[in-house]
Amino acid sequence: MNPKKYLTLTRMGIMESLQFRMSTVIIFVGNLLYLIVVYFLWKAIYASSGQEVVNGMTFSDTLIYLVLATALFNFMEMYTVWQIGRAIQSGSIVLYLLKPMEIRRYIFMEYSGNFIVNFFATLFPTFIVVNIVTHGAVPLGLNLLYFVVSVVIAVMINYNIDFFVGTICLYTESIWGINIMKQVIVLLLSGATIPLAFFPESIRNIVNWLPFQSIYNTPLTLLLGKTADIKDVAVILGTQLFWFLATYAVSKLFWKISLPQITVNGG
Repeated sequence: MNPKKYLTLTRMGIMESLQFRMSTVIIFVGNLLYLIVVYFLWKAIYASSGQEVVNGMTFSDTLIYLVLATALFNFMEMYTVWQIGRAIQSGSIVLYLLKPMEIRRYIFMEYSGNFIVNFFATLFPTFIVVNIVTHGAVPLGLNLLYFVVSVVIAVMINYNIDFFVGTICLYTESIWGINIMKQVIVLLLSGATIPLAFFPESIRNIVNWLPFQSIYNTPLTLLLGKTADIKDVAVILGTQLFWFLATYAVSKLFWKISLPQITVNGG
């Protein structure tokens, strides 16, 4: 395995991300407006409840969770589904198959440069600002190490799900509706839109058995120090690792089974 070819793809990803600096500004402004809405929405929810602590979370806890969830979403957002869908529709998917690198690995490495840019452009600055504004509400210790490990696994789980959904385009030749549905399901069941602590217990028990909560809820739970016991951390990371292996195996098998469906220009 030659690491130079992977570094080349990473460098290309960084250069491509830096070429579209205006999009970063637009995303920043859009997220700022979203966070303003989130702030007043949850402030009203806590005010109407008449309690400082709801489902084990204060207003500050909830706001920190959602702000960091938004930053984490921007950090790990990939357009794999659209990329695969367009490649299938245009027939350029064949060019991916001819490359001396497996398509799954090639596309992931293309996005590796985006992760680096997004880390310094969104995730890290947001974390610093949140910690300053909240006067150190986010603990700084081993939880940061757990968080980093968890985010790496979460990125790969997210990518596996995206690749699986993108493969569906081989059958439908259209991916827009399916991708929108996927985004809604992932954002809702992962805790990115509403913290899982606010879900009814019966639904939360079901969600905890799904891979989606490993994408956002798990890293944020570890970062905010909600779990300090090393045994609990090992179980959480072990569960997340299991979902990475499971989603990887399923998406890879589905791609292998679906390959014969490829048709290009009537061929």
